[in-house]
Amino acid sequence: MKHPPGGRRAAFPRFPDAPPPQSVAELETPAAVVDLDRLAHNLEAMATYSALHGLSLRPHVKTHKSPRIAAEQVRLGAVGLTCATTRELEVMADVSRDLLLAYPAIGSAKLARLMTLPRETRITVAVDSATAIEQLASTARVVDREIGVYIELDVGMKRVGVATAEQAVELARLVWRSPPLRYAGIAFYPGHIRERVSEQGPAIEQLNADLGRTIRALERQGLTPPVVSGGSTPAAWRMHEVEGLTEVRPGTYVYNDRVTAAIGACSWDDCALTVAATVISTSVPGQVVIDAGAKALGREPMRGAEGEGYGALLDRPELVVSRMSEEHGIIELGDSDWKPKIGDMVRVVPNHVCIVVHLFDEIHGVRNDMVETTWPVEARGRGPVRKD
Repeated sequence: MKHPPGGRRAAFPRFPDAPPPQSVAELETPAAVVDLDRLAHNLEAMATYSALHGLSLRPHVKTHKSPRIAAEQVRLGAVGLTCATTRELEVMADVSRDLLLAYPAIGSAKLARLMTLPRETRITVAVDSATAIEQLASTARVVDREIGVYIELDVGMKRVGVATAEQAVELARLVWRSPPLRYAGIAFYPGHIRERVSEQGPAIEQLNADLGRTIRALERQGLTPPVVSGGSTPAAWRMHEVEGLTEVRPGTYVYNDRVTAAIGACSWDDCALTVAATVISTSVPGQVVIDAGAKALGREPMRGAEGEGYGALLDRPELVVSRMSEEHGIIELGDSDWKPKIGDMVRVVPNHVCIVVHLFDEIHGVRNDMVETTWPVEARGRGPVRKD
């Protein structure tokens, strides 16, 4: 998949407070390692694509969970950030004053925590039920705080979202009648579109038909959505074909992974994050054991794409982690000419990078096999952010 910008990769900024570089080979494994130049290329490519097509970019932070990367996304033109958890909101409130919670905020504890975000932060919440609207409105009234609301649509994922245009109209009306809530628009997640990018045409056409039906129904009732928000990394490069779309929310694109490469949403060379692991055993003929198992790679299958296993070697993508226990990854050699030795380091491209990031406390940024900087995964976990 070719996408802008072309030519030489951009360079992720160097950090003046970074410690002296060390070799990747010196890291204790398993470790999450990010190629800084690939990361910079990915960030700039999506920012450029969005700008060229007149789409507002509101990237999802669920993939990187890092204020450092979020700040770079904002610097490159993101209008705000998308979050899935209250902890992500708390962490990202230091980076952006415009945050979307793309997850139903249900329950008094979660809603109360939502309202403690800085008053200057503009908050929008995606909802798909009258209950969610009523709970949100009730809590917002207590603290006298305006909250934007997107009506969530189900466009094929069958996860959350209203199923019909009539339901969307009903909920939009309820928001209008529920100050201090503000009707901000509609949102959807086309996560069901996981074909190869070149084969997504029919699915995009169906999405246009379904989305158009809802937009027209809202317009007829005087409820034209100010924002139409959608998008995912697998379909990110075709979002300009979605009629009426104004805002995109990809997340995985910052690092990419084995799935996004397999469907053509990126090239293999755009996979920025790998799990560095060490060969710890070659005692069983025909296989290698590394020190990265389910607690480092996750256990996500290759959904919607060809391939097996739980990750592939960066420099030998034909070799996959075919079996795992908690701390062991098994690589079957087959007819490969690779002759690994105990102590060798490998770099594994995970199937689903978002899960992998959540399994690590910190990320190591590298250039040319040298660790230039390390940053914490500050938004991982569920607990509240503690301010010193």
